[in-house]
Amino acid sequence: MTNKKSFEDLSPEDMKDMKIEFAPGCFDSFEGTQEELDELVSQIKEMFASGEAQKIARPLDLDDLDEHDIEMLERFNEQELAHSKRNLQ
Repeated sequence: MTNKKSFEDLSPEDMKDMKIEFAPGCFDSFEGTQEELDELVSQIKEMFASGEAQKIARPLDLDDLDEHDIEMLERFNEQELAHSKRNLQ
């Protein structure tokens, strides 16, 4: 039987061992060099490993989104749909 914890209940040790995976296409609209993208990914992983991400995380309230947030979510959804239709050869 697995013991699933909510994000808020994870310990610093749990966070350190967390595997972070990015959805295919999630950085498609990133405007920068490959080195800058690599640094961003490294920073995100470090935020989780150090527990900083847990400290600054907040629940997403769909009723409280502004127009920019909604556009971003729609773009993510479109990217996910496009990725799910890709066929690897």
